[in-house]
Amino acid sequence: MSAADGRARAGVLSTPHGDVPTPVFMPVGTQGTVKCLTQDQVHSTGASILLANAYHLMLRPGARVVAEAGGLQAWSGWRAPMLTDSGGYQLFSLARLAEVRDEGVIFRSHIDGSQIFLSPEDVIRVQNLLGADIIMPLDDCVGFPAARGRAAESARRTTLWARRSRDAHKSDEQALFGIVQGSTFADLRRESAHELAALDLPGYAIGGVSVGEGADLIREVVDLTVACLPPERPRYLMGVGLPGDLVDAVAAGVDMFDCVVPTRNGRNGWAFTFSGLVRVKNSPYARDSAPIEDGCDCYACRNCTRSYIRHLFNAGEFSGMTLVSIHNLRFYMRLLEGAREAILRGCFESYRARVKASFQ
Repeated sequence: MSAADGRARAGVLSTPHGDVPTPVFMPVGTQGTVKCLTQDQVHSTGASILLANAYHLMLRPGARVVAEAGGLQAWSGWRAPMLTDSGGYQLFSLARLAEVRDEGVIFRSHIDGSQIFLSPEDVIRVQNLLGADIIMPLDDCVGFPAARGRAAESARRTTLWARRSRDAHKSDEQALFGIVQGSTFADLRRESAHELAALDLPGYAIGGVSVGEGADLIREVVDLTVACLPPERPRYLMGVGLPGDLVDAVAAGVDMFDCVVPTRNGRNGWAFTFSGLVRVKNSPYARDSAPIEDGCDCYACRNCTRSYIRHLFNAGEFSGMTLVSIHNLRFYMRLLEGAREAILRGCFESYRARVKASFQ
């Protein structure tokens, strides 16, 4: 950590593929690519680290295919740092296809229906082959609302799997983070965080949020969890991505974020701006010669009007999705670049208030 303003902090995350200034947003490239964008287009938004998903890459094309190509960066053409998620959330979202035990997860592939057993050790072996700079252990994610007994089981199992993952991890070039679970139960969250901290891992993630509990509960869970994590280690909030939620989490002391929100919304014609959301497909923009957002330096805003982008969507041209996705990712980079600058200047709370006012 290089600076702090309250609990908000600015630092640098060092990886084998380069340094990442924090707080940072990681675009989601589940299959090794961000939907509708090339790696150069993602890089042009200011993204310094990309997230991919080990579960999906294990099923297709297979971790060994990626390893034989030189690892994720060489295979995908993304030359900067990468993080791979284990797929715990995907198995949660595919719960009807999965059976969770302490030994691991038995599930059916969503691609061909074949039955697969995946242990925590298997997940680490897959990610060792993929070669990302930061890797995540298998975790047992539960939705909201969760019965206390199920939440306690999830937290216990996630810690068990983290310990086994640490023991199975063989690469000094990859940082293995832990994942805190416990649903919305404060005591379970604290216990999970303390047990994971005792494993002395390079970083820690807050998992099991943004699964239906709403912004107020997310904020409560993040605040209490961060307070239990080692202050000298990076903190990663998984899957939370609305602008107001991000600046609230930065205020609590979170350093890293990922979410599909900017690109999913971009593909549907919703553009994020510092004045709020713009539904660029709407009829008022048919003759609008302004960019998506005045003052934005992304490719879309430097070269295209709202009228043109609206036309692309109405004509069924995929380039409309690409342009708004580029803009949205650049907005998220500017959002957290602004947060970092505000922390360094000691005025983060006023910056946070301005962002939240735009998205009431």
